[in-house]
Amino acid sequence: MNDRPTDLSSRGSAQAPRRPLFSARKFALMASVVAGLGVAVYGFDPSHGPVDIFSSTAHAQVNNEVSKVDKPVGFADIVERVKPSVISVKVNINEKIAKDDSGNDDSPFQPGSPMERFFRRFGGPDGLPPGQRGMPRGRGAVTGQGSGFFISADGFAVTNNHVVDGADKVEVTTDDGKIFKAKVIGTDARTDLALIKVEGGSNFPFAKLSDGKPRIGDWVLAVGNPFGLGGTVTAGIVSARGRDIGNGPYDDFIQIDAPVNKGNSGGPAFDTSGEVMGVNTAIYSPSGGSVGIAFSIPASTVKSVIAQLKDKGTVSRGWIGVQIQPVTPDIADSLGLKKAEGALVAEPQANGPAAKAGIESGDVITKVNGETVKDARELARTIGGFAPGAAVKLDVVHKGQDKTINLTLGQLPNSVEAKADTGDDSDKGSVTRGTDVPKLGLTVAPANSVAGAGKDGVVVTEVDPSSAAAERGFKEGDVILEVAGKSVASAGDVRDAVNAARTDNKNSVLMRIKSGGSSRFVAVPLAKG
Repeated sequence: MNDRPTDLSSRGSAQAPRRPLFSARKFALMASVVAGLGVAVYGFDPSHGPVDIFSSTAHAQVNNEVSKVDKPVGFADIVERVKPSVISVKVNINEKIAKDDSGNDDSPFQPGSPMERFFRRFGGPDGLPPGQRGMPRGRGAVTGQGSGFFISADGFAVTNNHVVDGADKVEVTTDDGKIFKAKVIGTDARTDLALIKVEGGSNFPFAKLSDGKPRIGDWVLAVGNPFGLGGTVTAGIVSARGRDIGNGPYDDFIQIDAPVNKGNSGGPAFDTSGEVMGVNTAIYSPSGGSVGIAFSIPASTVKSVIAQLKDKGTVSRGWIGVQIQPVTPDIADSLGLKKAEGALVAEPQANGPAAKAGIESGDVITKVNGETVKDARELARTIGGFAPGAAVKLDVVHKGQDKTINLTLGQLPNSVEAKADTGDDSDKGSVTRGTDVPKLGLTVAPANSVAGAGKDGVVVTEVDPSSAAAERGFKEGDVILEVAGKSVASAGDVRDAVNAARTDNKNSVLMRIKSGGSSRFVAVPLAKG
């Protein structure tokens, strides 16, 4: 007789015996755990009958079974290999620089800036990241602390721009406790990265920047110097990619849940191969401590920026000279696009590369060198990744037709000023009421009849607060330049364009408006009937 259990999940049908779910010895081990101590517990061995599992023989059998169980995989081997490459970075900022800090236009943490608002909301009451928190603005010499890591044996190391920005003195402490002086080679405020050179050594342990992209769910190890405690390691997973935290058009952060605290800024986030997948730079935290949401700059960005900083101390980015906005579902419907993808050109800058190449307002850029552009942010990141002077090929949807445009990139200016308005906004409402545009909730008048509104388009003189136009952000003083791709100069032009869109069974009509000195497209839903 066969003593092995047989799978009886399908009654009445003959099946080949399967491997037993529990062996006799494993059953004995389980019984010992369930029964507890102080009682005689027996298992069943098919060849010998009941067995006292507390006998010396059974004890040896149990130990043998336990030894066969796989132990949890830890990170000790990886940490032992990579931790020596991580450094603590301390800086001293002299009194003059500290006082002048509020006038540093390149700093991402200026009062009212996106990063300052982000950290004031999520990182701390002073609007500064962990590496700079507690540093008084503009009063005497101040110190800050962060982390970093070597990228070469000769002492080049990466950290955050906000850790060393304006530093008069930089000092690093290695994993073995040695202290070295360092100098700042270059910084890039737009990505919050900095390259420093540690002096006094030539054989530093260094980390490699990863060539691959992390996947959501991958393990990640954050190594740094939180709270000044010395080298510390935390673990978690990659929670998301491509995060935008309002720092600027180049936001492309990796979100991780490994605890990242004060002093971790500039430290590396390692993958399980021991390579750096990102540089830790920001956290989401009402209290200032980790709540499981941290943001790292991807290794691909670090490579590009650090290479330029090492070569010339600054970063130059490609520029096509367009004001762009996302393609929303309403805008896609208005333009007849199949998908709400790409970057909509609100306005090409005069004499910029795009304008010279023939790109116009209303064009949608869908590809760069054959690579699909998902949204406006991706276009900005892609173009910014090219060097000025590079030749690129853009796939564009122009008035419903696909076309290819070749252009040579310019250099992104340090500060891009918005096009100045043509007049004083205070005079825009000082005219007659204008003409109603039925079912849009707008009252408009020719722009040339309104002081300060310019010569082109129609100016909005009144907005019905309960209308779809009000919901889309229209306000008194806005100038409508185009409706459904056609220039307008009167209320009649607007009505004709709207009626044509209805005839074409459009759900919304696309308008290009000028507001506050800049242009944008707005898709306004069309009422039926």
